[in-house]
Amino acid sequence: MAGGRPREKPRTASTVMAVWVWPLVDGFEGAPPGRPHPLPAPKGSRLPDQRHRDAAHAEPRPSRARVGGLDRGHDGLLSRSSAGSCTPAPCWGHGGVRQQRVLQFAVCRDVSLPPGPLYRVAGFPLSLPCAVSGYEGLRTQDFEWFLYREDAGGRQIGVVSTRDQSFAYAPFQPRVRSGEVRVERDSGDRARLVLQRLRPEDQGKYECYTPSTDSTYQGNYSASVAVKVIPDTLQISYSRSITGQPMAEGAELTLTCSASIQSQQHTHLSVTFGKRGGPASGSSAGGEVSTVREIISIDRVLGIAPGHGGSYKKRYDDGEITLEKRKGEAGRDTYLMKMRALQPDDTGSYFCEATQWILDPDGEWQKIAQRTLDIGNLTVQRLVESLSVASSPRGEVTLQPGSPLILTCDVSGLPSVENSGLLVQWMKRGSVSSDGAGGVEVEVVRMNPDGVVSWGDDLSRSSGGSMEKVAEGRYSLKLFSARPSDSGVFRCAVSVYAGRSNPGPSIAATFTQRSEGVLVRLKTKEVLVSTVAALPRGPLLKRGSTITLICNVTVTTSGPTQIQLKWLQRPIPEPVIKRRRGNRPTEQPPAATPPVEAPPRLVAALTYEGMARTYDNGSEVSVDRLSAGSYRLRVHSATLEDQGLYVCHAEVWGRDLQGGWYNTGATAESAEVTVYLYARVSDLLLIPLVIGVSSALFVGIVIIATVTCCFMKRLERQRRPK
Repeated sequence: MAGGRPREKPRTASTVMAVWVWPLVDGFEGAPPGRPHPLPAPKGSRLPDQRHRDAAHAEPRPSRARVGGLDRGHDGLLSRSSAGSCTPAPCWGHGGVRQQRVLQFAVCRDVSLPPGPLYRVAGFPLSLPCAVSGYEGLRTQDFEWFLYREDAGGRQIGVVSTRDQSFAYAPFQPRVRSGEVRVERDSGDRARLVLQRLRPEDQGKYECYTPSTDSTYQGNYSASVAVKVIPDTLQISYSRSITGQPMAEGAELTLTCSASIQSQQHTHLSVTFGKRGGPASGSSAGGEVSTVREIISIDRVLGIAPGHGGSYKKRYDDGEITLEKRKGEAGRDTYLMKMRALQPDDTGSYFCEATQWILDPDGEWQKIAQRTLDIGNLTVQRLVESLSVASSPRGEVTLQPGSPLILTCDVSGLPSVENSGLLVQWMKRGSVSSDGAGGVEVEVVRMNPDGVVSWGDDLSRSSGGSMEKVAEGRYSLKLFSARPSDSGVFRCAVSVYAGRSNPGPSIAATFTQRSEGVLVRLKTKEVLVSTVAALPRGPLLKRGSTITLICNVTVTTSGPTQIQLKWLQRPIPEPVIKRRRGNRPTEQPPAATPPVEAPPRLVAALTYEGMARTYDNGSEVSVDRLSAGSYRLRVHSATLEDQGLYVCHAEVWGRDLQGGWYNTGATAESAEVTVYLYARVSDLLLIPLVIGVSSALFVGIVIIATVTCCFMKRLERQRRPK
């Protein structure tokens, strides 16, 4: 009821509009007998069958008879019976004689709704999209909605209109005023009826009507669809709450959610786990933005889909986030989500969301019910805030060479149930010549999360030291015999792999924390060393001769020492003369470009233990010790590659209290000795010999060729007839 006067059921206009042009036949001009002229109607006027017409002015619908899939109207014309069809029917003239005519088509209005019936759940929104096309006039069309309840005997109820604020009947007026029932426009000719909270009495047939803006009435002005309201049977619950249970970074989180539906219609169920709160991706540093993120879900066809926000997709691919469906009691299924390595960004409020889906007659899946259940708030504690790494002894350690060095690394602050892997490293900065403040930090030894120990660049330490886990959170480094090269600052570095007890080599550590440095000093005695290399007097060295070099080493110190000697060779530099103007020398003497020094080549070595080592240089090499402090290098059958600048490099090794030898760090290098190989006599005579033999052969060939040529010519003259 509206305004105290009932509104009658409107009639839908579906007349096909065509313009008929008839020629003169038997003196008749105009429309065929029995066919009235189509009369245009002014825009905005009311059709006799238009909405809100008075019952006294109602016109009956023309009667139709079905003929072969077509409808025969009151004038005997055949046309399609479907609403909105604009296909013209053939027209027969007076007396059964078919008249010649020209047929022109007109644009027809068409109003469309989704096919029905549509099943929707009570208590949840209903959205019915309505579209109009083929119209004339303004691009913004008006829409009016009517409801025909099944228990109302076919009577119409006005729901809502875009052009009349008082259009709604009494049952819908409060809901329209509150906005629960409204029309939302998608465009000028598309709008949707929205019932925010569907009620059981809202079941029935909904009709969408568009008032005319056309110059002539043609096509269909309304469409209808049946809506069935089914009861709400969606249920959701969880096993336990996580509110007030802070968890450490890297711990495992398990959430359980149960959901079920009891519907006579064939519907599907999807379940989603999500989180609210926490820093949004791309937000400014330190800014907290309340966001809603889907973590993982199982869709209506039982497919698993990770969320796209944050790092959930990658964590799902790595197997750190899983979702499992389990059969429960009384048809209630249980959904189990596990997050195996919590991150600080996982802090927030968690929820479980169940959605009921139905397949509409148009083949599209529609969400008809949804219920969200808050599971609780979770706080993830950062391990970097609780982890503590300390090394002992603290401060400075002073040792004698050969004494054992023992350092301890204590790791605390990890939860007792933590399943994170730890990479423990001992790093050292500095050397025997520094106090640890400078130099490059190098790795001495490490213990991987799987307990495997590996040493750094100095592999000799693997037999002279050890690293082990002596207790939970305590790691020790032992160097059985400290050397002067062990001087420097030692630090313990702990890398934490949160939630990964045995990470792969491609997995980056969550964070790394270092201890304070321990300065290690070794008391070394003063050592002075000098070296002199010389080439003994003798005949000139030629290719194929034996090169002999002597190196004398002098060491001044207390206690026993040994010398480790190396022979190095550099090529003889050749200065490059700069030339200008096509390689012609300038008037002033050109300056020589300083030669580029090539790295020295190791020829041979003699260790402090007396072991000789030679290296591949194309010639036979030997090195030996002639006497205390005197060493000799010999290169047999020397070639051009063996000439160059030779130096000897000496390292002094001392003896510690345990009887072991260590490098004192004292070194010395001799001056360069130039070795040049001259050509042999046989090499000098080879060139004249080759030239002489070649010249003799050439002259002989020329003489023989000349004599032969002259003899053949003379013989030819003698044979000629006289």
